[in-house]
Amino acid sequence: MASKTRIFIIEVTILLALLTIQVASDEIPANKEQVESWFKTNVGPLNTREKTLDPVLVTVEKVAKIVKVMQDGSGEFKTINDAIKSVPTGNTKLVILYIGAGNYKEKIKIEKDKPFITLYGEPKNMPNLTFGGTTQQYGTVDSATLIVEADYFVAANVIISNSAPKPDGKRLGAQATALRISGDRATFYNCKIYGFQGTVCDDRNKHFFKDCFIQGIVDYIFGSGKSLYLKTELNTVADTGITVIVAQARISEDEDSAYVFVHCYLTESGSGTFLVRAWFTHPKVLFAYSTMGNNINKEGWNNNNHPERDKTVKFGEYQNKGPGADPKGRSPLAHQLTPEEAKPYLTLDLIEGSKWILPPPTPKLVA
Repeated sequence: MASKTRIFIIEVTILLALLTIQVASDEIPANKEQVESWFKTNVGPLNTREKTLDPVLVTVEKVAKIVKVMQDGSGEFKTINDAIKSVPTGNTKLVILYIGAGNYKEKIKIEKDKPFITLYGEPKNMPNLTFGGTTQQYGTVDSATLIVEADYFVAANVIISNSAPKPDGKRLGAQATALRISGDRATFYNCKIYGFQGTVCDDRNKHFFKDCFIQGIVDYIFGSGKSLYLKTELNTVADTGITVIVAQARISEDEDSAYVFVHCYLTESGSGTFLVRAWFTHPKVLFAYSTMGNNINKEGWNNNNHPERDKTVKFGEYQNKGPGADPKGRSPLAHQLTPEEAKPYLTLDLIEGSKWILPPPTPKLVA
């Protein structure tokens, strides 16, 4: 009888261990060397995940139309805008715009009625989508070089830049956005995004950035999106004024938005950069497992001269490293999370990613 009891206890112990491993596999690992294998395990190809992905995505992804955009005339189109115009309103097919190398001086907008578009460039010869729109000309969010309002958008191996001059504090409306992403379920792989003030308008809905590079001076990631940034470099340009990475625009406790940065690299040529400032009343931002340089402001977090927001902000840090991550001298606004507090944010489930994130595209192009 005692022997049977021991066997039962052993079986239960093994079962609990297996369940623990299964749960842990859904979480982004603390060791950055394990991130790629974790990602491949959790973000497998379409043919292995048809039962768990959005049904509409499964149908769309099975057949891809590849459209070549080449400035030398060797593709179907010479401009990205012309290629986008060729996509029908109410699109129901995966359309991959293969963009050849070069500088594409275009202001690009993908309307909401054109979902399932992918912009793809060669990793070793990335195309540069660039335009010099400013707030004075277009308004802040519409100054972006690339505006995406459609759902299920993907960008891989492309440069997105705003070529407007660096704001000097004298010119009115000098803010210039490179990217505005408003559509739901958008993915960015290995993209480089350049600007100064307001580089990325992470506007609304769910987004995923992996292996990207984002550069700016102040509030260069801003908006109300619910987004996960993984292994992405955030590079702050030196400036004589205040420098801030994030301005998250959550306005109430009921709003489901947040920015979460995991295994990111915070680099800069300036000094005294704030991680986040409370642009609106209820911002929610977390940095986890990230490496922070010695030029990060010791306080790290800022209430934007609105002390009444001290009680409504949700600023968190979890197991970051580097001289800029030292909790000594940190603003009381920042909360060093416990493992249990951090756990819900360290998973693709934060953005329902298991339903829509697919591996980076590798289109097989016809010569």
